[in-house]
Order: sequence, then structure tokens, then C-alpha cells
Amino acid sequence: MTIRDYAIQCLRDEAQAVLDLIPKMDENFDQAVQLILDCPGKVIVTGVGKSGHIGAKIAATLASTGTPSFFINPLDVYHGDLGVMARGDVVIAISNSGQTDELLRFIPMVLHMEIPIIGMSGNPQSLLAKYSTYHLNVSVSKEACPLNLAPTSSTTAALAMGDALAVALMEQRHFRPQDFAQFHPGGELGKRLLTTAQDVMQTNDLPILTAEMHLGEAIILVSKGKLGLGVAIEDGHIAGLITDGDIRRAMEKWQAEFFNRTVADIMTRQPKTVGPQTKISEIQKLMNKHKIHNVLVADKDNRLIGIVDRYACVL
Repeated sequence: MTIRDYAIQCLRDEAQAVLDLIPKMDENFDQAVQLILDCPGKVIVTGVGKSGHIGAKIAATLASTGTPSFFINPLDVYHGDLGVMARGDVVIAISNSGQTDELLRFIPMVLHMEIPIIGMSGNPQSLLAKYSTYHLNVSVSKEACPLNLAPTSSTTAALAMGDALAVALMEQRHFRPQDFAQFHPGGELGKRLLTTAQDVMQTNDLPILTAEMHLGEAIILVSKGKLGLGVAIEDGHIAGLITDGDIRRAMEKWQAEFFNRTVADIMTRQPKTVGPQTKISEIQKLMNKHKIHNVLVADKDNRLIGIVDRYACVL
């Protein structure tokens, strides 16, 4: 076998380990999800070693998808961290063998506090499974490691089960993109879903025209505005919009007569407008749908307060 063959076999083994979880899904999974949904406190994920690393990722995924949660190493519990737990919480305990000594010594403390445990292990007959309120079976037939020793398929299976919990909880909570953005304000999605028109619109030196203005004068103002457009205003309200494209087409159409024409002859009389609180994500959809590069921002009385161009929407 080549080096690549070994890698491909590893991926196949791990993929199969995840697929093999499907027939092991039972009412314990449903009840575990409901337990978390009904939890008035927080979800505390714990595990030792590689299981601990998987647990930390699961806790992070839960926390970012609407389930208050965090990871704690059971070894730290013996040194004061037990105080972070309270009645009303739920513990997710992860151990491939279900017999990890450090984790099992932590379990009596949790039971004494009457905190329910969702156990996740590869051994349904283990002590962890026995003391769990609900047990999720993540057993694998073999590790992807050629020695069948290093946690590979088993950690992948546990990670996938954690993702399955998170996804099921998201569906039950009707978790939306806007909710996701609130937990990821620094990410691209968060910026697009939380940033509004007034946050990015241009308000200075707007290319303001009148409907009666001759196109020769309008060209100068459009050029100075550097947005490729001009906005016609009548009695303080938006009356129309002209673009570079409108001007070029008018030149081709009227040629020598072009300079005798007015803005009213070529302007779009009902240009696309949005309110100052419109999200950038919605503005992007509007631009893509109508194949436009700018959107006017107007107040409730259709008075121009700014312009958003396509580049301002790229966050």
C-alpha cells in the first residue's frame, strides 16, 4: 500500500464508524435532547484525555448554537471547580471505555447534587452507562489506527454524536441564522446579519440632482459623487435615479441632442430603497435579485439619508 492508501483507509474506517452509529440511535438520544431542552441551567461537558478534547469541542458547538454550556476537566473538580455546578444543570460525560477512573470518581459528586448525566461511551455495560440518566452508545468496531490502539474512529464517533445533539437541539429550538449571528458577532455571517444600512451607508457629498437639470450638468455631479449614480430630489423627496449606464445609453440614443435633455428624461422614477435598519444580508439579496450595485437609504417619508454600494456590503 502507498502512503495515500493508508490515509484513504483511515478516512474510510472513520466514515464507517460514523455510519455505524445510526442503528445505535434509540430513545436514549431523544430523551437526552429533551433533557437538555428542559434544562433550566447549563450543560457541563466533561471527559479525560482525548475524550476531554472532544468534550471541549462539543461544549463549544453547543454554546454557539443556543445551548449554554462549557467544558470542565474532572480533575479540576477536586480542586474547587465543583462550585460551577448547580442543581438544574445537565452533565454530558464522555469516556470511550466508560470505565475511566478519574471520570468515575467525579460521578458520585454529580449524583449527590441530583444533576442528571448523559453518558457517552463505547460500552453500554460500563459503569458510566449504569449511572447515566441516559446513555449514548458510540462504540466502534475498530480504530482507524493500524495498531487498533490510538483513539481515532472512537473520537470521531463521539464528535459526530455531539454534533448530532447540537443539530437536533437547533431544530427543536428553531434556531435561525440571526440567532447564530448573535453568538458569532465577529464572524462574516454575524457581520452580515447584524450590520445595518446605517452602519455602512455613505452620507457625505451625495450626488444630488434635480429632475429639471440638464444632463451635461448632471454628468459632472455624478462623476464627483464617485458612486456611478445621481439621485433626483423634488421637494426633499426621492424622485428618481440615474446611473452611468443610463447616461451612456442616452448619449448613444440622442447624440448631439444629449445636452438638451434633462435628468427627468432618463431617470428611474421608483428606485430601490431600504430603511436605515435594513440588514446588510437583505441588501445583498436585493442587489443580487435586481442586478444593481447601489441602494438608496431613505426614511419613512422617502427622504434620502444615504447610499449603500455593493463594496460596503463586503464585510
